[in-house]
Amino acid sequence: MSSLGGTAVIFDLDGTLVDSEPNYYEAGRQTLAGHGVTDFTWTDFEQYVGISTAETVAHWKERYAIEAPRDVLLAEKNRRYLALARTATHVYPEMRKFVELLAAEGVRMAVASGSSREAIEAILAGTGLDASLRTVVSAEEVARGKPAPDVFLEAARRLGAAPADCVVLEDAAPGAAAAYAAGMRCIAIPYLAAQADDPAFATAGLLVRGGQSEFTARAAYDWLVRSAASS
Repeated sequence: MSSLGGTAVIFDLDGTLVDSEPNYYEAGRQTLAGHGVTDFTWTDFEQYVGISTAETVAHWKERYAIEAPRDVLLAEKNRRYLALARTATHVYPEMRKFVELLAAEGVRMAVASGSSREAIEAILAGTGLDASLRTVVSAEEVARGKPAPDVFLEAARRLGAAPADCVVLEDAAPGAAAAYAAGMRCIAIPYLAAQADDPAFATAGLLVRGGQSEFTARAAYDWLVRSAASS
C-alpha cells in the first residue's frame, strides 16, 4: 500500500503543469488584433489567468464591443492556441518529476482544466505527460468553470475518489477557490507572485508563495504523505 493511502491528485494544466500562459496570451493578442483590438497587453491578459477560454472570450466580446459571435471568437482563439501549443509548450521540470513520483506509487491522477479538451490532449501528448495523466476533464464538459468546483468534482468522479481524498494542484486564485468549494485539499503554486496574498490562496493546505521557482517535487510529495497520515 502506498504511503499516500487512497489519495488522488488532480492537476490544473495551464500555469501548473506547463507554462502555457505565454501561448494563451499570444493567441489572444492575435485574435483580438484580427477584430481591431491592437493594444492588448500582458498586463491586460493577467486578469484572465485561471479563467476558462470560453468565459474569457465572452468577456472580450463585451469589453471590446466585438461584433463577431462568441463561438467564432472561441474557435479562432482555440485554433491559434493549438498551433502554438503543439510546437512550443514547456513542462515545469519539478512538475514532471512530481507526476513521475506519483505514477511510480500508482496514485490516481487527473487533469482538470479550463482549456478545451482538444488543447489539453494536444499538450499532454506533445509533452509525453499523457503516459501518466490519462483522465482528463475540460471545463467544456461541465456546467460551470472555475471558481465553481464542477471540473474538480467531475475529475474525482471519474477517478472513483471521494472529494475529501483528493488534492488539487493549482496556480490561479479561481482554481484554489474551486478546490476549496469542492471540499478538496490544495497545493497552490501562484503563477503570478503578486497574487499570492489573494484570499483564495489562504484556503490552500500548502502555499508555495514563490511559485514554480520554489516548487519541488520532493517537498510536495512529503507534504502529501503527511497530509494523508493526518486525514
